[in-house]
Amino acid sequence: MNNKELAKVIVEKVGGADNVSDLTHCITRLRFNLRNADLADTDAIKEMDGIVGAVYKGGQYQVIIGPHVQSVYDEAIQMVGGETNGKQSESEEKPKGFALFFDTIAGIFTPIVGALAGSGMVKAILALSTAMGWLSTESQTYSILNIMGDAVFYFLPFLIATTAAKKFKTSQFLALVFAGILLHPDLTMMRTEGVEAAFLGIPIRLATYSSSVIPIILIVLLQSYIEKFARKYTPDVVKVFVVPMVTILIVAPIGLIVLGPLGSIVGEYLAVFFTFLEDEASFVVPLLVGGLAPFLVMTGMHYSLGAAQAVQRSITGYGSILTPGLLSANMAQGGAVMAVAFRTKNKKVKSLATSTGISCFMGVTEPALYGVTLQNKRVLISTVLGGASAGLYAGIVGLKAWSSGTSNIFSTPIYMGGDSMWNFYHAIITVIIGATVGFTACLFLYKENMESDTSSIDHKKKENTTNLSNDSVSLGSNLGEKNEIFSPLDGEMISLTEVDDDAFATEAMGKGVAIIPSNGSIYAPFDGQVAMIFKTKHAIGLRSHTGVELLIHIGIDTVKLEGKHFLAKIHDGDSFVKGDLLMKFDREAILDAGFDLTTPVIVTNTNEYLDVIESEEINVSNLNKIMTVVK
Repeated sequence: MNNKELAKVIVEKVGGADNVSDLTHCITRLRFNLRNADLADTDAIKEMDGIVGAVYKGGQYQVIIGPHVQSVYDEAIQMVGGETNGKQSESEEKPKGFALFFDTIAGIFTPIVGALAGSGMVKAILALSTAMGWLSTESQTYSILNIMGDAVFYFLPFLIATTAAKKFKTSQFLALVFAGILLHPDLTMMRTEGVEAAFLGIPIRLATYSSSVIPIILIVLLQSYIEKFARKYTPDVVKVFVVPMVTILIVAPIGLIVLGPLGSIVGEYLAVFFTFLEDEASFVVPLLVGGLAPFLVMTGMHYSLGAAQAVQRSITGYGSILTPGLLSANMAQGGAVMAVAFRTKNKKVKSLATSTGISCFMGVTEPALYGVTLQNKRVLISTVLGGASAGLYAGIVGLKAWSSGTSNIFSTPIYMGGDSMWNFYHAIITVIIGATVGFTACLFLYKENMESDTSSIDHKKKENTTNLSNDSVSLGSNLGEKNEIFSPLDGEMISLTEVDDDAFATEAMGKGVAIIPSNGSIYAPFDGQVAMIFKTKHAIGLRSHTGVELLIHIGIDTVKLEGKHFLAKIHDGDSFVKGDLLMKFDREAILDAGFDLTTPVIVTNTNEYLDVIESEEINVSNLNKIMTVVK
């Protein structure tokens, strides 16, 4: 059965969703807190395909599944309600700075990627149809299709309000109210008619909020604090209407007066700056726009640059402030995202990157920007490099758009004009440079384990229930190839069958050994890379340069410590050489807490090898070979 069916049956056999008060997971098993443990049918669960075992231990009902537990958990948690009831460990390193930015972006935009990607493809089809002459821009069919493709982007603040409220843990319905305020027809009419708006005598700078992102995120972030404050000090008897009222009356004016216009104000100053550069150093503008386009689109600042270019076109007859730079950026982003599709082995990411990459070449970058680029720093860097490179060329040759149009591969005819066809040829070369540099840079920079910047090997195990990841490195073509694994700990080595845990003792996770540690240090057993560090630091997955995948599980049931007494010296994706210090743990404190520190060391991709041979060592250190993996 598939993961969803397996999760459904497990939930039923533990007494149903109503019997589950909490559900978490560790690296191998689902961990249920049940209201009534007697309702769980342990015998039936043990007989199920895909289940290694089930046990009631330490106040938790544990269903042992194996390393693809994350996939089953993702399905089960939806059935019992909520996303995760587990608390973040105080010892877990929280994202900061740039990492926090990417974490927030991922949390806000991941849920709406499908809508963005689908609408982007509608726009791409529309661009192709008009470019090929299959559809007239004057037809009603074109208008209706354009509405279908534009709706999600025009009303993007509504979608962002919903996901941002969820990310910031505040009311989604109030967040939608603030999105509605930004896009209210009366506010839009004031702006288009040039009305001078004010609130309590304080002037309001009327800006364009359709398709904007940053204003609503800032507003919802403010909402989360104001609503929490109002809820804390409002009597329960009037809380249902006082809290929303107070939140609206405080947040809405601040949003309209300060937070909303922020992007527009910065954009207008940028427009002045870019106009100055266009006059004094024309090559700089396409370079900056091409490189910074992802951030300009995010903040809505490109609208201000578009207005500056409109003025430029009315005076000179051409546009060079925005369009050449966006052409460069769109092609670069398309190339970078297509490189992700080429490199990734994650089917879901490959599908998303392919569709949104095509959308970029059609001039619609938001699906790729929010679905792929901003969720991986290396893709963003590749996009910036490609856009800046193409933009630099466009600036040096003085590329000019002689008519208005979107920046896609089919709109290059807008660069036909002037006294020579070379302007058009330069546009074609710009397209090639942007796409090529973006693709090539990402091809070299991109790493599989950087996806979403929150890599977890468990997320990649959709099909193989015994591998630590499904993107393992090939071991080579020579049969009989031997890979030596040295001890990651100092201590006494014992047989895996002696471990007091069925998931390990039965070799359900793979072949290996166990070590009773004599100190609290974990050393690299070979040259390789960190595949995954579990968030509670009690387990670490490693991958050797030859493809051996190794799980080091420090102690039995130590996941309950929630990271206490563990200290990681490395991070996901880090490379190491044999003997490097990887982890530290407080051996005495963990033993005093009553935990068994027997540490299984498992070759999780055992089935890819001819055999895993244990050494006959007893007292081991990092100098001793404990296993030989034979191809």
